[in-house]
Amino acid sequence: MSRLTQLELYLKDHPEHVSPLVDFDSQTDKLFPFDFSSSNQELSPQTVADTSLFSSWISNKLQVNNCRYGLGGYNERRMLYSRSELFNNSEEPRRLHLGVDIWAEAGTPVYAPLSGQIHSFRFNDAFGDYGATLILEHDLDGLIFYSLYGHLSLSSISGLQKGAIVKQGEKIAEFGIFSENGNWPPHLHFQLILDMQGHEGDYPGVCQFSEKLKFLGNCPDPDILLNRTFS
Repeated sequence: MSRLTQLELYLKDHPEHVSPLVDFDSQTDKLFPFDFSSSNQELSPQTVADTSLFSSWISNKLQVNNCRYGLGGYNERRMLYSRSELFNNSEEPRRLHLGVDIWAEAGTPVYAPLSGQIHSFRFNDAFGDYGATLILEHDLDGLIFYSLYGHLSLSSISGLQKGAIVKQGEKIAEFGIFSENGNWPPHLHFQLILDMQGHEGDYPGVCQFSEKLKFLGNCPDPDILLNRTFS
């Protein structure tokens, strides 16, 4: 049985071990499904390249649709990464998104969906990078995996210690502003990782399309946890 199958079965059998990632009330909140694939013709390259314009576009979409949160992105092939040289530094640019993005206002609280410990954290400050980043390690009856939280506020990683215990449902972070989150509209990049492969405070959130199978095999769909947040 694969580790992914083990993880899926464990979470199915123990739903009480999973808590919402953000504050979301299914009775009063609506969720906007963002599509940043190449089929989305609404966003111009000029808008995406300008963080303020891009942020205004996101905020307007949420406002006119009466949504506090937007969601999307796993296994999505996106052209918007052309805005940063971070993703264009090879013969094949990185365009495939490996996590899920939750779009909301800066300062939005983030909670630990599972108990665990702090694996690592870092301020990845390049334009287009994660900005303030936190990675948790989880141990579910011997099944070890990791969750990554990118585009946080700097205060979210201030004073942290590797190995510190994090309780399920504990507030662990907040969405960051432009200068703290890699120069993106405020949002959370949430990613699951089976094997950190030696990375500390960072792990690719976008890969080359030719490496799709390898990276998606190591980064399962976060919906196996998020379905407890947005249901």
